[in-house]
Amino acid sequence: MRSKFEWLFIIITSVITILFFIVIGNMFLIPTYEGFIKALFSQQMIFAIGLTLSTSVVSAILVILCCIPMAYTLSRYEFRLKWLFKIILDLPMAFPEIVIGIALLMFLGNYGISRWLGFFGVNLVFNSAAIVIAQFFVALPYAIKMLYSTFNYVDSRYEFVSRSLGYSESDTFFNVTLPLAKQGLFATSIITLARCIGTFAAVLFVGGGILMKTETLSIAMYLNLSTGDIDMAITAGILLVIISFVTIAVMEKYVKEQYV
Repeated sequence: MRSKFEWLFIIITSVITILFFIVIGNMFLIPTYEGFIKALFSQQMIFAIGLTLSTSVVSAILVILCCIPMAYTLSRYEFRLKWLFKIILDLPMAFPEIVIGIALLMFLGNYGISRWLGFFGVNLVFNSAAIVIAQFFVALPYAIKMLYSTFNYVDSRYEFVSRSLGYSESDTFFNVTLPLAKQGLFATSIITLARCIGTFAAVLFVGGGILMKTETLSIAMYLNLSTGDIDMAITAGILLVIISFVTIAVMEKYVKEQYV
């Protein structure tokens, strides 16, 4: 029999969860069926979907490739200024995403490296490359934090045993550490992808929010809402919710199966 304390916590959890469901679910009731279908198959929406998925996949891959050695370094090695590195890498999670967008725009634009990259014909703002860069910088701190916790959870004694048996540090990392951390790595990959898909402010500043050029789903929602096209805006929002729901559901199912 459940105690009063247990019932209290279950009720609080249920009420807030239902509130979230109502708030998000209400968005699905706003557009008409005809309006939703028309917006969904419009040239603008198809472009936004394609650009969002392509840039997010590239960004997520780059984030994972970078965060694996970084998270492992912070978890296993001791070196000077390690505490400062951790603060710097955690910092973007503490301030608004718009700050990252402005900082990247200044760094990649005329106030930063653009004047030198221009000599080689390279432009890293207001194009798809800018979107990838923005998504990368927004998602990386979260990925490092998650994978750092995963590596901390992996018992270092397994690595010590592997090294004592004559395996190199790299062999131990790829054959012992990574397999033990596969659940956390998978979860990090899914959350990173979802974070890249939902990136808005940084993409808006660095990508420019240009119609049919740097228009991701979040940008499409913003642009159409500002012009009063509610069906297009809500359709973009619904697609973001569906994509996020699927990615999180896949992660939850996979992790649950691994623990059963």
